[in-house]
Amino acid sequence: QVQLVESGGGLVQAGGSLRLSCAASGIRFSLYAMGWYRQAPGKQRELVAKMGSGGSTNYADSVKGRFTISRDNAKSTVYLQMNSLKPEDTAAYYCTGQIGSRNYWGQGTQVTVSS
Repeated sequence: QVQLVESGGGLVQAGGSLRLSCAASGIRFSLYAMGWYRQAPGKQRELVAKMGSGGSTNYADSVKGRFTISRDNAKSTVYLQMNSLKPEDTAAYYCTGQIGSRNYWGQGTQVTVSS
């Protein structure tokens, strides 16, 4: 059974930082591209950051220079370090694991940034 479990969300003031974690089980983690998406109320889900199995990364323009994705294959965990948070970063953040046509999602963790 595949599980992706996010943690680390919460309420933070603008300019603050949070680190999200996503622990995966049931997959060969090192082979998967791992990513973070977010969805704000009334908006479509959007890619925040993604890291391939080889370590390549890509980021949404809106978070470049502020967010950093990383992974620890030994712990089957992917992280999202979020710095200089803005109110517009408020959303539910979802972890995803993808390989070929397989795409798994976590249940999401809420990030709220107050102004």
